[in-house]
Amino acid sequence: MVGINMEDVIGVLQTCQPYLIALGVLLALCVAVAVAAHWIGRPLRALVRGNTVVAAVASVTAIASMVCLGPMSTLIGLTMGSGQVSAETTREAGDLVETIAGEGFVMLKNDDGLLPLTDVTNINLFGWASENPAYAGGGSGGINELYDTVSIRQGLENAGFSVNQDLADFYAAYSERPEMSINKQSWSLPEPPVDTYPLDLIDGARQFSDVAVITISRAASEGQNDLPTDVSQANFDGNSDAYEDFEAGEHYLRLSRTEEDLVEMVCSNFDDVIVLINSANPMELGFIDDYDQIKSAIWCAGPGHVGFNALGGIFSGEINPSGRTTDTLVYDMTQAPWWNNAVKTDYSNMGDYTVEGMNAGVSQEFSPAFLDYAEGIYVGYKFYETAADEGLIDYETTVQYPFGYGLSYTTFEQRMSDIAENGDELSFSVTVTNTGDTAGKDVVEVYYDPPYTNGGIEKASANLLDEQKTDLLAPGASQTLEFTVAKDDLASYDYLDAKAWVLEAGDYTISINADAHTELDSRTYTVADEVVYRGDATHNGDETAATNEFDDVAGDVTYLSRADHFANYAEATAKADDELPDELRAEYHINENFDYSTYLDPDAEMPTTGADNGVQLADLRGVDVDDPQWDALLDEMSVQDMVDLTSLAGYQTAAVDSIGKVQVTDADGPAAINNNFTGAGSIGFPVATVIAQTWNPQLVQEYGEMMGRMCREMNIAGWYAPGVNIHRSPFGGRNYEFYSEDGVLSGIMATAAIEGCQSQGVYAFIKHFALYDGNSKMVCVWSNEQAIREIYLRPFEMGIKDGGAQALMVSWNYLGIKWAGENSSLLKTVLRDEWGFDGMAISDYFRDNGHGFMNADAALANGVDAMLSTYGSGPNVPRNTEDASTVQYMREASRHILYTVVNSWVYEDGDVTVGMEPWKMAVIGVDVAVGLLLVGAEVLLVRRYLRRRAA
Repeated sequence: MVGINMEDVIGVLQTCQPYLIALGVLLALCVAVAVAAHWIGRPLRALVRGNTVVAAVASVTAIASMVCLGPMSTLIGLTMGSGQVSAETTREAGDLVETIAGEGFVMLKNDDGLLPLTDVTNINLFGWASENPAYAGGGSGGINELYDTVSIRQGLENAGFSVNQDLADFYAAYSERPEMSINKQSWSLPEPPVDTYPLDLIDGARQFSDVAVITISRAASEGQNDLPTDVSQANFDGNSDAYEDFEAGEHYLRLSRTEEDLVEMVCSNFDDVIVLINSANPMELGFIDDYDQIKSAIWCAGPGHVGFNALGGIFSGEINPSGRTTDTLVYDMTQAPWWNNAVKTDYSNMGDYTVEGMNAGVSQEFSPAFLDYAEGIYVGYKFYETAADEGLIDYETTVQYPFGYGLSYTTFEQRMSDIAENGDELSFSVTVTNTGDTAGKDVVEVYYDPPYTNGGIEKASANLLDEQKTDLLAPGASQTLEFTVAKDDLASYDYLDAKAWVLEAGDYTISINADAHTELDSRTYTVADEVVYRGDATHNGDETAATNEFDDVAGDVTYLSRADHFANYAEATAKADDELPDELRAEYHINENFDYSTYLDPDAEMPTTGADNGVQLADLRGVDVDDPQWDALLDEMSVQDMVDLTSLAGYQTAAVDSIGKVQVTDADGPAAINNNFTGAGSIGFPVATVIAQTWNPQLVQEYGEMMGRMCREMNIAGWYAPGVNIHRSPFGGRNYEFYSEDGVLSGIMATAAIEGCQSQGVYAFIKHFALYDGNSKMVCVWSNEQAIREIYLRPFEMGIKDGGAQALMVSWNYLGIKWAGENSSLLKTVLRDEWGFDGMAISDYFRDNGHGFMNADAALANGVDAMLSTYGSGPNVPRNTEDASTVQYMREASRHILYTVVNSWVYEDGDVTVGMEPWKMAVIGVDVAVGLLLVGAEVLLVRRYLRRRAA
């Protein structure tokens, strides 16, 4: 669970500095007067010193009240929240966690039908991670310590297996888990060297069971580091002085030397070996093929609090695995097209733009860096399938497990009907039959292969179009699934010539596959005439036709092209120059050199404020955002109301008494609902990767409903999730928060989660908008418009258009040389003009200095509505709130915030009581009581003085 951000505490203390200085001056004056009174006669001396005490108490009380009701008001209000998840809901959520894990764990291998272990009761668990697995990621996607976790060992024991306790004790005594959190990222992989295993421990294990399970784990966290591509340069402690776990240049997602030795030792002593991959990031798993003894392998990434119970169910056969990979697993990542751009590279000529930053109270420095998305649209399986078709790679020696791959304890047959054309839609059905002897679920994966002209619009030869999962089918049973897809979905974005979406003429193969590589059945659909989506002919329901908006984000990058069988592969995938060109350097800015008048309009007219129109926020529930009633409501707000609403939106949105808007709370995160201020939290779900590996939108919708339900019980109105950035490379430090390498699958999952959550009246903040596909704060991302629209914006578009997302979080990275929050093409043209988004767009966490590069002046002018900050002393507040254009920006932002909040569960019963928060009333009550006591003390002091003087 993420604790209260130390940045908030430090920021508030900095904000309070003027008050504390004033208090210090007042107390110093009181002391000085009390000392000076030494030279005054006794009756008057007592009166003077008594009054200094009264003044000191009054000063402390007044300043404390001013601090509480001023800079600390939002934080105190957040800590005063209430609400706990009920025991019944927790129990139901726990059951759902196990269901998701059962469908989201992927069986990669099962030779000789080793699993399920129907005739085995004893199991040896090898590997330090068998006793210390990763349950989730770190940071906002983490889980809390309020609920007990079910370990791998406990999950198996709960399924009726007995686990070798001697091995468990051996690993438990070796090492604690290194810290992997938002605050500190240790990449160490504790694992006892094989020469430290007592001989009797191995002998005893052989006697205990013929079955050995090896667990390999990797963890990651929100922070400032993606997974290391060269572990020798990372924060890593080895396991032995006799050798290096990783040689220079070796990456984190291969086995360490100690892990290699462990696999060799186990396979030398056991013939039936099962491997568990406990990592949300795909790993190099060639060793699974290298040993005949390794019969089975299961990918079981972070399962949340109780998801490992499902692992026991898979081992016993109670659960038939039905998960599918959401990423492509390759034998050698160093040969991937993204390898030289897997993680950020600092610009060598931008060190003077380094800013002071912070993570969980620990000071850090952030320097301008970059990532070239040089592979263009050829991300994940789209590259491997197309490269194989073009003869660039040998598929079998390159790809170990394709995208969409997963095994079952039974077999299925899928048959596809002919395609029917109905206006702008295509429809067909797929009948799935269980041809095995065990009940199970199957996934229907629909792909298309478009016509490609050499040198023309870039197109991958495999593109996920849609997917559905069957019900649990008994042996011999069948189910027919109906599919309807839009012709628009077959179009490609031509950013070079048409600068629009284009559906080219030709034959489109639409297939149903077992995975991205294995076709089961197909049909051909022919487009007779080319369609260019411009003017009134918009693409995918856009309100205005899309055209190039991100030419400045392409940069001077050579993008991978399919032309002439990927002839430019070497050039496009080479390591890039690490200098930012002078002309771009001249335009690059952070807060320190930003011209805060950039977006001020001297001709702007000051909007009406403080009107008395008799409109309250509750009156506008369900009213269109552009209805004139909204202008009447906004006219009633003061400038300070707008400042508070837009600048103090960290984990809440502020109360606005003038319009009847109450304070509401928002909270992290995608795996567990955590209120960092009250300490309340929910049970933790599996990481997003596991959720997506279910390939089950109906189940994901249930997850979203449960998250919304738990939010309501915790009195939370907004959910900072789901994260829909792309697993562009396996080294993304926050991949566990995101669904897939594929934009369409990510969009399907996001749509289901959003619909589920918002069915409970909780608005979901789809995040991080956009191209935030790693830990990339202050990182310049360069990509071409086709990849941006087809890959990276696709899940956001689906979540908004199909899922109805009412809120969105803006990312920390730069698009080209400008922070995403300052990109009006992204936040206004695409998000609102094209997609019709009416909700609230909030920044990512702001801290006291906007991390040195975010500020409200740039954000509000370009489409960010709210700053995720809890105090109002930094760049989250515009410089000149008396400027007419600034007020106009805040007014429009307020419209979006209020529209989102009034359509949440908070206002579902109409008017909500608005009044002073109880803690504020308590502060005022204390002030009054102290005031009365001080008046009484003053009366007593004066009377005493008068008596002594009269005597």
